[in-house]
Amino acid sequence: MGFQKKYGPWGLITGASAGLGASYAKAMAKMGLNLVLVARREERLQELAEELESNHGISTLCIPLDLTLDSAVDTLEEKTQGLEIGLFINNAGFGYLAPFLHQKDSNISKMIRLNCEAPARLSRLLLAPMAQRKRGGMVVLASAAAYLPTPPMSVYGATKGFDLLLGESLAMEMRTHGVDVLVVSPGHTDTEFHGVAGVQGSVAGGTASPEDVVEQSFRLLGKRISFVHGGHNFFLTWITRFFPRSIVARLSFQALKNR
Repeated sequence: MGFQKKYGPWGLITGASAGLGASYAKAMAKMGLNLVLVARREERLQELAEELESNHGISTLCIPLDLTLDSAVDTLEEKTQGLEIGLFINNAGFGYLAPFLHQKDSNISKMIRLNCEAPARLSRLLLAPMAQRKRGGMVVLASAAAYLPTPPMSVYGATKGFDLLLGESLAMEMRTHGVDVLVVSPGHTDTEFHGVAGVQGSVAGGTASPEDVVEQSFRLLGKRISFVHGGHNFFLTWITRFFPRSIVARLSFQALKNR
């Protein structure tokens, strides 16, 4: 069964202007889904929308929006009124590599709002009609960082832990309504994220392509509730359960402090 028939005519992606968000959009357009593209950068959204409409003959709706604003969820609800959104990619987020005491209060607040509050509230908004229709799907972007302490990316790791647990919990709740939920935890991926976060240098396990993360996401949606992308990342998140958390935190700090 195709994704359009299984989930419905429209998909919505947050953080759609680049990176994993744009890759999800391209894959969904190829499946024939019409798309709501949400991100702050209007010009990038319009360029992507024109490309997808031209290449795949779909319809798009661009919503330039800062999801950290108090009014963001209400704005999104208003602008998508009447659309049957059956597949939601809960992707928008950002990280920041710096010692906790060096981070600005405004950065911490925005990170928590974008990585935690926005996904929770948007999930509530978009999953409710899916549950009523007894069909739909959501992909939640967490991170391999969700599985262990991440000094000096302490707040980021904590927010991704929130996304992981939220998504896995919703997967069980929504299963009774016929809605599929999958949490995806990538490691280092070839996107803008790490440059914005200030992460530099080589990364153990290499860098994954966003297309591969997306392909595995859609292959596992409806079959599992979560997965860690990449064998090396999976091993690291799995092996940590056998060590005292103090040791895991120390090793994580050593790996990240010189990035």
